[in-house]
Amino acid sequence: MNLEATLQAVHPLAVRDDERRGGLVALEVRIERVHVAEGVRMAGHADRIDPDRWRPIIMSFQQLYGLSGRLRPSRLAEIDESSYRPRRLAVA
Repeated sequence: MNLEATLQAVHPLAVRDDERRGGLVALEVRIERVHVAEGVRMAGHADRIDPDRWRPIIMSFQQLYGLSGRLRPSRLAEIDESSYRPRRLAVA
């Protein structure tokens, strides 16, 4: 499944954080068109997804999961999680 979207707005995040200001944004988009593979369409419907045929991939804590568990190794998981942590936060 692929989505076509147009950018509606850019929302700055962490605006009160001197170290992170300008480095984080949230993008607001408007979905214009959805492209769906025929193999996941619900029989008899042009605009419905068959949940028994669709197998999404979900990223959870740097790992790739499907509906039945972990799918395969993730290259993202090779990055030390502390690299994402703001410098001033301490972990107890």
